[in-house]
Amino acid sequence: MKLSLKKSQQIKFGIILILLSGVAFAIMLLIPFLDLENKTKVIGSTTALITMEVLFYAGGFLVGKELFKKYRDKLNPVNWFKRKAK
Repeated sequence: MKLSLKKSQQIKFGIILILLSGVAFAIMLLIPFLDLENKTKVIGSTTALITMEVLFYAGGFLVGKELFKKYRDKLNPVNWFKRKAK
């Protein structure tokens, strides 16, 4: 079965996956503060981390190399406060 999406739909779906990876990251950060057993916290955090990575790179694959690099650079905390060269 071949997945046939228009290029614009493919890019939108890829961006949605990248944004969902951010949600998985937020969940990973919240899990340690929940009232759960330590074993459950470790399993939940690990699952959220793996899910985050898979969603991010799957979204990157769908949006393409150039757009993925642009989003990856914007999401890198090192680049958040740098001024652009004029």
